[in-house]
Amino acid sequence: MGFFRSPHWESVTYWVLDLEMGGLDPKKDPVLAVGMVPIRDGTVRLGEAYRTLVRPPNGGSIDPASVHAHQILWGDVKEAPPVAEVVPEIARRLRDGVLVVHHRGVDLPFLRRDFKAAGVRWPAPRVIDTARLIVRMGRMAQPDLPHDMQPLGLARARRSYGLPEYQAHDALTDAVATAELLLVLRRVLGARTLRDLL
Repeated sequence: MGFFRSPHWESVTYWVLDLEMGGLDPKKDPVLAVGMVPIRDGTVRLGEAYRTLVRPPNGGSIDPASVHAHQILWGDVKEAPPVAEVVPEIARRLRDGVLVVHHRGVDLPFLRRDFKAAGVRWPAPRVIDTARLIVRMGRMAQPDLPHDMQPLGLARARRSYGLPEYQAHDALTDAVATAELLLVLRRVLGARTLRDLL
């Protein structure tokens, strides 16, 4: 694979995704909301955004601690589409490009679980993690800086790069916030190809 040229970063479609969950345990907590927005030709395309609430399976519970963050209650999602209807929409978009998330260790286990539950093959997209890019940049700039000193939270990372603050914990707003952060990180890194961002 190393012999093949990586595509120019602007020639790739990126699907930036954020999930809101009813807790942080993929073994038991449901996905409550999905937000996705593409970056095409180096531009965030809000008109192509995808946003939906998700009805938890079997009346699944929502951790009260998570409600404090995202403000999603059972009454908000009881009429929402089930995960079996939402997963094909995510899959269709991921076939069209690279997946971008902020903290892949949080979102990917939930995605894989729900793809399996819906009987949809996980498309195994290439994944860009903006939090990992920040760590990589920190190591390049300040190799002795401890990991916990890196601005890894989305809001803190955006502030550190001069981006405006948005209301957190709305899936689509956080997807847009991550997309904007990726464009800034790409510029700071001087990334010219997709491989430079992976």
